[in-house]
Amino acid sequence: MTPAARRDALKGLVSAPGITFATPPILISPAPYFDLAGEQFGARMILTQGTDGTEFCLRPDFTLPIAMDHISSGAATPAAYGYLGPVFRQRAEGPAEFVQGGMELLALPDAGAALDRIIAFARAVLDLYGVVTPHMRVGDIDLFETLLAACDMPEVWRPRIRARFGHPEAMAALLDRLASPHGAPEGPAGMKLDDIIDWVGELMLSNGLSLTESRSPEEIARRYVEKQALEAAHVPAPTIALLRDYLAISGPAAEALAAIDRLARASALDLGDALAKAETRVAALQTGLAAGSLVFDAGFSPRLDYYTGLTFEVTGRRGEVLVSGGQYDRLLRRLGAARDIPAVGCAVWAERLDEEVAR
Repeated sequence: MTPAARRDALKGLVSAPGITFATPPILISPAPYFDLAGEQFGARMILTQGTDGTEFCLRPDFTLPIAMDHISSGAATPAAYGYLGPVFRQRAEGPAEFVQGGMELLALPDAGAALDRIIAFARAVLDLYGVVTPHMRVGDIDLFETLLAACDMPEVWRPRIRARFGHPEAMAALLDRLASPHGAPEGPAGMKLDDIIDWVGELMLSNGLSLTESRSPEEIARRYVEKQALEAAHVPAPTIALLRDYLAISGPAAEALAAIDRLARASALDLGDALAKAETRVAALQTGLAAGSLVFDAGFSPRLDYYTGLTFEVTGRRGEVLVSGGQYDRLLRRLGAARDIPAVGCAVWAERLDEEVAR
């Protein structure tokens, strides 16, 4: 089958009966990406401006514009969307255009059935491109969040640790910092907030700084008070060791999940249904995709905090990601929906799959 014929067949998969074929604009607002994906992803976007100064980006993915359009038509309305077209991202050698296809299932009432449908779609794509026994990496965000909620630590640190999940270097740096003795914070310790605001304002004026052109004295003071609270909130050493041990677990799925169970039991933590659900989801993925190898990586997650539950990626012979997917029940609420909405999706990189066939 020629690449063009495979592309036509892929379009057939993403526009089959019961699936709405989505065609979001190529020029879209970058604001949601900066809000949800942060500066690191933002640095990979290709930005431009209209004649009136309005900022746009070339579409870096399909998931966010599809989710925003879905909210406008009713966030809780069950829907299946397919797509196939160009996305644009910066890379080391310059701006690039890639062809991405995929499926997004939003607000379906049976989350398990929705995941099975996404797995079946991924398997159909791999069959189309002749990837018979794929290599896979899998993670489970619910499992980490359950462990984090059960750990002994001040509440102020839980969201900060969660925000670094999926960022190995940032997580390691934070755990190193938490493991080090805290020095006494500099500045007016013990002062009330209003007094700290006055103190910051006086310092700014005495150093020739404007009180209005940059961060205000109140913003600086509130950040200082927050920092004091963090410095005073010690995370116990056993908790830091537990998090390090958990994040280091990676290997064949059955062995890795058993290691997580042993670690939790040794720490007298109850992972509740989260571990059983992770085992069920991983088994469905391994069976449905007929994985040649499947590694469960306890620290694996997209660098986006709206993901929940299972995440996975299929890699080629040279390690390139060919297919990736996961559950992202928090996305629609982060975009304006009144509550979390069940959502699961899968993206495929058509040109990488073509290259995999050529090898």
